[in-house]
Amino acid sequence: MTDTAGREPRQYSDEELQDLVASADSGARAPDARAVAWLIAGLALAWSLFQLWIAQPQLWFGQYLPVLNSSQTRPIHLTFAIVLAFLAYPAFKSSPRHRIPIADWALALIGGFCAFYVFWFSETLALTARSGLPTQTQVIIGAVGIVVLLEASRRALGPALTIVGSLFLAYAYFGQGWLIPDLIEHEGLSFTALINAQWLDTGGVFGIPLGVSTAFVFLFVLFGSLLDKAGAGNYFIKLAFAGLGHLRGGPAKAAVVGSAMTGVISGSSIANVVTTGTFTIPLMKRVGFSAEKSGAVEVASSVNGQIMPPVMGAAAFLMVEYVGIPYFDVVTHAILPAAISYIALVYIVHLEAMKAGFEGLPRAYTPKPIVQRLIGMSFIIFGICALSLAVYYGMGWIRPAFGDAAGYIVFALLVAAYVALLFVASKEKPLKMEDPNEPVQALPLPGPTIRSGLHYILPVVVLVWALMVDRLSPGLSAFWAAAFMIFILVTQRPLMSLMRGEGAFAQAVRQGILDLFDGLISGARNMIGIGIATATAGIIVGAVSQTGVGSALANVVEALSGGNIMAILFLTAILSLILGMGLPTTANYIVVSALLAPVIVTLGQQNGLIVPLIAVHLFVFYFGIMADVTPPVGLASFAAAAVSGGDPIKTGVVAFFYSLRTAALPFLFIFNTELLLIDVDMVQGIFVFIIATCAMLLFAAATQGFFIARSRFYESILLLLVAFSLFRPGFWMDMVFAPYTDVAPSEIAEAAAEAPAGEYLRLKVAGVNDVGDPIEFTALLPIGNEATGQERLDASGVTLIDGDDNAVIVDDVAFDSPAQDAGLDWDQQILSVQVPNEQPTKYLVFIPALAILALVILMQRARAPRRKPAAAA
Repeated sequence: MTDTAGREPRQYSDEELQDLVASADSGARAPDARAVAWLIAGLALAWSLFQLWIAQPQLWFGQYLPVLNSSQTRPIHLTFAIVLAFLAYPAFKSSPRHRIPIADWALALIGGFCAFYVFWFSETLALTARSGLPTQTQVIIGAVGIVVLLEASRRALGPALTIVGSLFLAYAYFGQGWLIPDLIEHEGLSFTALINAQWLDTGGVFGIPLGVSTAFVFLFVLFGSLLDKAGAGNYFIKLAFAGLGHLRGGPAKAAVVGSAMTGVISGSSIANVVTTGTFTIPLMKRVGFSAEKSGAVEVASSVNGQIMPPVMGAAAFLMVEYVGIPYFDVVTHAILPAAISYIALVYIVHLEAMKAGFEGLPRAYTPKPIVQRLIGMSFIIFGICALSLAVYYGMGWIRPAFGDAAGYIVFALLVAAYVALLFVASKEKPLKMEDPNEPVQALPLPGPTIRSGLHYILPVVVLVWALMVDRLSPGLSAFWAAAFMIFILVTQRPLMSLMRGEGAFAQAVRQGILDLFDGLISGARNMIGIGIATATAGIIVGAVSQTGVGSALANVVEALSGGNIMAILFLTAILSLILGMGLPTTANYIVVSALLAPVIVTLGQQNGLIVPLIAVHLFVFYFGIMADVTPPVGLASFAAAAVSGGDPIKTGVVAFFYSLRTAALPFLFIFNTELLLIDVDMVQGIFVFIIATCAMLLFAAATQGFFIARSRFYESILLLLVAFSLFRPGFWMDMVFAPYTDVAPSEIAEAAAEAPAGEYLRLKVAGVNDVGDPIEFTALLPIGNEATGQERLDASGVTLIDGDDNAVIVDDVAFDSPAQDAGLDWDQQILSVQVPNEQPTKYLVFIPALAILALVILMQRARAPRRKPAAAA
């Protein structure tokens, strides 16, 4: 996208930007033939309706519809994805976009048949292939299906995932050879066994990744598409500008907040960049930001939309299956780092504005005194809290009071709230997306802007309530939210027409139905790439499980890292960034987590660090997202440069530095799991949030080279030191006061008796790993409330005996016991028992840290810059 002749990069038109998004997300082909265009739209619509059908919780009409299990729905899901991939994505850039070549029709039919075969003959496959006896016909169909799927992956996602998937297939088949290192060699699989496992069985292509895409991801993407079609995207952007546009660097701050809210709608980094960036980037440039910095701010904020709960990206739903925890817990663990990351980005924008003395955009009103605004804000917060409590306890009363009719009562109350909010919105002028290239006379008024779209919040409330309060499954939660959005799309225009007295009621009804169809079709087209990606990534996961390369890879990684946990974390981050240059975030997460997540947990144990599995998976997820930013391939950076007219590589470099706070957070929550709200109560969680936010702001100031004034190098170092101390105060305290004392293994019963009930007993253990190599690791053994230490050990499921030279040996471990979960196994040796020492509170470290911070503030106050006049609008 950069002009190689040295000319200024050009700014792309709206049509070219939409084509850029379509090429990446929904397919760039737009056939001229009306019948073909209707066919593609009809298939997409049918896909959305199919997904809604299988997600519906047996409503009154459900008894008339057949019920399908997951082994039947996954092939149908992939059938739609493959057929639409060949119809919507051209084979090459030079391929025709306004017609579909015969070869693409043939590939669509062949690929669709191979996937649908798995559904249609599922009973036959259960008796033959899935019993280890595939027929020759089944093997041929499976082999053709894999080849066609890899080609669909190349078209929809680029060549990287196709190449990686092909390499894993070749590795699984050959197992040995001069290109395969000795450490990961295996006997190799027969062609029949390989195809059977990858296509005909319920693993491989049709395994967990595709299952998550079928059950969860599609409905969330559909919900976002319907919400955007209703006008919520424009509302969120306007809301951000009304609230923040007047501040220093206001458009940039509004871009950050607008992208965070738009992240609820779109899980696509590129679509987020183009949707919000088309409006925000020109306004950032107008207040003084360069083209590259404007694009970088939009990239850094849009990419982080995937880590913003409650929706997050598709990979978050895979965590539910891989980690084995409810989606509610995934959101709980992810909320604090996501919030801190966005707050830090707003602060980075503020620092950039302070460096250059930028001002915000002009307001159309005179603001009230600060005290009056604070009082008004307090009343609003109090009102929201009171309403939330009323709804919570009201729902608790409605369900037992009305029994089976409670659902109808709740729906009636929702409809009443929707109509009331729509009536409020009807009194305001309709929100229109203004031309960002026209002069901005004044920002929109906050009050009217807020009131004009409050009804868009209701479906998000339904989603969050179902996920967080009712604890429904992600799929069922998304179904109810999408169902309510369908109701809103169909009724919004007609009701608004009646309330405003505009007439043309029939036209409004027709337009509402068209909006619904557009939303259903857009949602399905946005899912093509994700469906293909999860199916292709299933090849990689299947090959890992078939060959046992995961255990062998652990040895390779351990050798490269020297057994150091920081080294393995850096290797994982680098691998995620490299793979992310060609893989979408979801596929990147699947590959890296399948290969390295268990390795990190194992090496952490060997280093005496107990790393929760969710922390490792979030680590991989974060760096998969970072790959959309990192040059030279970061697609989001290229999209932003297309909007801003800046250089894409420079945009990516600046965005990478803006995103350093996102790259630092995963390393921090690996070593300080309080950031993930693990084993933290509400009061402590609030304290952790405040401290971690302050620490991240200081980290941002240090990396940006500006705090109160432009920082000197030693001031940046001091700020980094203070930030680290606030994030990990225990690091310094452990250096001064040892956290544990090793006692003899023979005293394990006494240590268990003295340990508080509900806590863990730390054991240093020697044994062998899965391939028979000797290892040492730290095990956390849960302690119950039994009377004696020996009874507590027995209750945990471990039996110990005395060995030679006063050694203590694990004689037996009960199946599915706490001891087995801790990693204990028979014939291991207990080397020592680690008893906690009395330590002063680690928060004493904050005293010298804050003293250093005060010193930096004093040094910089005298150099603080003065404001420059606002840039002309």
